Amino acid sequence: MIFKPESYNSVSPYLVVDGARATMDFLVTVFGAERLRIVPGDEGRLRHAEVRIDDTVVMLADALEGWPAVPAHVHVYVPDVDAIFRRAVEAGATVVQEPVRKDDPDKRGGFRDAGGTTWWVAQEMT
Repeated sequence: MIFKPESYNSVSPYLVVDGARATMDFLVTVFGAERLRIVPGDEGRLRHAEVRIDDTVVMLADALEGWPAVPAHVHVYVPDVDAIFRRAVEAGATVVQEPVRKDDPDKRGGFRDAGGTTWWVAQEMT
């Protein structure tokens, strides 16, 4: 029984943001995300969009009446946390936490994009 598109994960973050196109462009620039689906809405907004970051599909849409933008946090493992963090800041992200290793094997940092999502990027350092 086929219940989902081939190569899609079973659980995906769904981000409702102000500026879905800008968020999608940010994800392409920072993570090398691949654009999968774009469903346009009224007045240049996106009713639905999907990108793939590594093995995960991230879904997003512009806020609409009855569907307000909601701040979210998303954690992403990356092969080079420092490079991704620098790329995000260069692309206009706000620094939440510089990459640092604390009480676990991960070096982790955080940044907020213009749409209001906080991205936590980490690299296991063992």
